[in-house]
Amino acid sequence: MTTFVITVPGTFVSGITGSERSALERGLAPRHTDVSESEGVNLLTVNEDGTFSVRLEVEATDRYEAELDATKLVSAALRAAGIAESGAPLGPPAVTGIDNDL
Repeated sequence: MTTFVITVPGTFVSGITGSERSALERGLAPRHTDVSESEGVNLLTVNEDGTFSVRLEVEATDRYEAELDATKLVSAALRAAGIAESGAPLGPPAVTGIDNDL
């Protein structure tokens, strides 16, 4: 297995409240571990125009699986934070880091 750092972009259509942001960060925190923390990567970046990027780590056998898993994790965290899918559409994920112990 390989550890991938995946960036998932999106847009908060109507903005995000402080409590929603805190809930989202708490939901994603377990996916912000060794590789991303050692590189100083922010878990969640929200821009003034409502666009955002989530950077998280996933263990996967390949890039495709990693990107798919990351998108599912972000979608689930958004729902758990009370943010509807239509309120924060996601863009295509991208691999932004790889840590392979081979």
